[in-house]
Amino acid sequence: MGKNNSLAEVSLLKLVEEMEILNLDRMQDKAIRSITADSRQAGPGSLFVAVQGLTVDGHDYLDAAVKKGCAAVLVGKGRCRGWKHNRVACLETIDTSKALGRAAAGFHGYPARRMLMLGITGTNGKTTTTYLLESIIRQAGGNPGVIGTVNYRYNTVEIPASFTTPDPVSLHRILAEMADNGVTHVIMEASSHALEQKRLAGILFDVVLFTNLSRDHLDFHGDMGSYFASKKRLFTEYLKSEGQAIVIYDEQNDLDIDWGRRLVDELRADKTLGYTGEKGRTLVDCGFSGTKVSVLKTQESLAGTFASLATPSGELQIHSDLVGTFNLKNILGAVGVAVALGISGEKIVAGLAQAQPAPGRLERVQSPTGVSVFVDFAHSPDALTNVLQTMRRLTSGRLIVIFGCGGDRDRGKRPLMGKAAGLMADVVVLTSDNPRSEIPTDILRDIEVGLKETALPRLRLEAILKHQARQGYDIVPSRREAIRETIRHARPGDVVLLCGKGHETCQITPEGRFFFDDRLEAAAQAAVIKW
Repeated sequence: MGKNNSLAEVSLLKLVEEMEILNLDRMQDKAIRSITADSRQAGPGSLFVAVQGLTVDGHDYLDAAVKKGCAAVLVGKGRCRGWKHNRVACLETIDTSKALGRAAAGFHGYPARRMLMLGITGTNGKTTTTYLLESIIRQAGGNPGVIGTVNYRYNTVEIPASFTTPDPVSLHRILAEMADNGVTHVIMEASSHALEQKRLAGILFDVVLFTNLSRDHLDFHGDMGSYFASKKRLFTEYLKSEGQAIVIYDEQNDLDIDWGRRLVDELRADKTLGYTGEKGRTLVDCGFSGTKVSVLKTQESLAGTFASLATPSGELQIHSDLVGTFNLKNILGAVGVAVALGISGEKIVAGLAQAQPAPGRLERVQSPTGVSVFVDFAHSPDALTNVLQTMRRLTSGRLIVIFGCGGDRDRGKRPLMGKAAGLMADVVVLTSDNPRSEIPTDILRDIEVGLKETALPRLRLEAILKHQARQGYDIVPSRREAIRETIRHARPGDVVLLCGKGHETCQITPEGRFFFDDRLEAAAQAAVIKW
């Protein structure tokens, strides 16, 4: 993965000098060779950090870590009382979750401080925005690295992403590798889970971006207020005192709550945060009117987007291969970050023109003449609504959507997605997404509840697609069969949207994980169509 000049051994006391240690004893100094929160990974010279997880408490595994030979343990307040392992140092701190990230950062020499750090949070648009910024920064002469949902990448290195935001130990190791290999800017997706679990500890960002907020992950957060609070942490806890914040919102939004507008108002209202616009942190609003970076006019088609943007450095005429209003907002956010970085309008325009669409984000699949097939990651009500609204405007024939919902996740969004599809698409094909441990047909029935609230009739898929009826929905549990039958019978002028899995290359079922790529399935079927 390239050279890594990070320290191979660090003094324990030096490692914790930026932490709040409650029982610091100079006699406990040890040589630390690794950091871990997993007792199975502990070994000679390691520091084991006992973190309280969702289902497991690391303090229950202290003896296991000691048996593996760790040099020291970092535990919660009062947990060193009665400590009997004389050869193993025991340090206490208030928050071991935060301490894990800081320890990992210190072990690698605080690599984030050697690069410009750009953080992006929001329900939708994070991944696409990383690709836009990557291209803009490269045009401006920088060497960007990206940590996100699709992969972690820099130079010629690409590492498949296990999580949108990796665990702290992996995260700071990757940052160290990037810094050691000449990366100048790190563009990082910050998930709400990571923010809530303090995986970003040890990092302060130069610029942060909020893309949007809509229903998702409520199985974890419980309600939208808690979900919003997790996202807000990026702006209140992880931004440098002189850092800049970019927030996208739409003054024309007819929703009950515009979360971007709420974030702007709350940040400005809290005087302790320093969002004055004059000294300290700068807040740059992005919107469609009356803001520092805004859209003046736009023209969109299935071929891409043209727009005029008003920015502090003047009006920009931009073109992008990305399609849709939601992607225009992603472009707006990327431009806002680029402006905050001081990148010229010329480089911004060139970077946007050359940016490649993110894998599985409204990605076009080669298809028969006259039929447009797209794969998209939309897996929340808002994301599905946005992509359907965009394609509704641009479709001359029928709008056909194939989608499902993930198992073991927020069940409340399933009927909402069914209703959205039934209101905006001509043909809806319900199929399996990643059912995980759930029975696929149970998930499909939950989605169908919302579909039944619309006027779309339940008909046999073959009958609908052969134009015996122009509109309707059907349920085809096999994703492969749903894709095959839909593309086989789509006609010139139709748009087929395959939603939910995007870039993912496996399907997770009660029987296990299986290779499955929507793009390959769609392309394979399209290749055998004869017109």
